[in-house]
Amino acid sequence: MSKFILIAGPCVIESEENVMKIAETVKGISEKLNLDYYFKASFDKANRTSITSYRGPGISEGLQILQKVKKKYGLKIATDIHEPWQAEKVAEIVDIIQIPAFLCRQTDLLVAAAKTGKLINVKKAQFLAPWDMKNVIKKIETVGNYNIMLCERGTSFGYNTLVVDMTGITEMKKFGYPVVMDATHSVQKPGGKGNTTGGNREYVEPLAKAAIAVGADALFFEVHPNPDHALSDGSNMIRLDQFEGLLERVIKVYDAIH
Repeated sequence: MSKFILIAGPCVIESEENVMKIAETVKGISEKLNLDYYFKASFDKANRTSITSYRGPGISEGLQILQKVKKKYGLKIATDIHEPWQAEKVAEIVDIIQIPAFLCRQTDLLVAAAKTGKLINVKKAQFLAPWDMKNVIKKIETVGNYNIMLCERGTSFGYNTLVVDMTGITEMKKFGYPVVMDATHSVQKPGGKGNTTGGNREYVEPLAKAAIAVGADALFFEVHPNPDHALSDGSNMIRLDQFEGLLERVIKVYDAIH
């Protein structure tokens, strides 16, 4: 049986110390549970709700920190980009280039990422039907990159609310590429706190289990030592000290159906 893929880390790089603590802890958990682990953190959150919200250290400092994670812990790295010029620079360090959901139809961004030859994880937009991801895939394939993952992260359902249609995972798997379930962003309440995004982390575990049950190939979680004091997405992140137990329960579902 192949290893289950785990993509996990903090929403955004808050500090080198914070990143290193999370990377070391989750590496230990992934080795114990025999998972194929990619460390994820953003160097810039360019789509925050408010102009005053923390965005991150920026690409130069952020990539330096991610490089240190890669070197010190031997981990594979995932991070997201927002502009085409960032793709080539990020590709020097990371193993997965992630395309944010809001930007999954941006042709220049997709093509720039695809030209790096890296594994591209494209988050399905909250407004996009699962079967419409075929056009996103085609943009990446057109430049000769078939190293693609598709990511479910919820669908807009009225104001400040997301729902997850598990049949969307089944639909996207028909394209022949691995499908990731972003269990933490799927419980967001976009703009739900007025000038910040809210969330409901109690639904993360059941959504992750359901996604595996319908065939998800990978899970994506954002974790933090103290989510309630995190600088981004705290309401939907998992406490670092609770992450191992959550994964143990979730992986039981995977083991049961494989």
